[in-house]
Amino acid sequence: QVQLVESGGGLVQAGGSLRLSCAASGRTFSWSAMGWFRQAPGKERKFVAAMSWSGGTTDYADSVKGRFTISRDNAKKTVYLQMNSLKPEDTAVYYCASSRASWAVTAKGYDYWGQGTQVTVSS
Repeated sequence: QVQLVESGGGLVQAGGSLRLSCAASGRTFSWSAMGWFRQAPGKERKFVAAMSWSGGTTDYADSVKGRFTISRDNAKKTVYLQMNSLKPEDTAVYYCASSRASWAVTAKGYDYWGQGTQVTVSS
């Protein structure tokens, strides 16, 4: 079992930045793909970013490419999402997820989820 706890969400003006953190505990973290997803009110959960267990492979949704960066510190069992140039359409609850596999980019590929952290971007 893996427990994930997100932090770092909040209210920010358009053009601003936030860094989300996701602390993992429990089962081995270092061999797991880690991902970020987001869900806006009334909409389905969508992929944002993913990183392989080694950190050597990353993928991003087109809507965040060039603005968001995923990173991980396996020693600290923590994954981060640096969000720059935020837009009102980035407003959503952001979820951290862990996979039993070394790589995954769809929600179905992830086995453990955090409780989510709210990000609100004002115009």
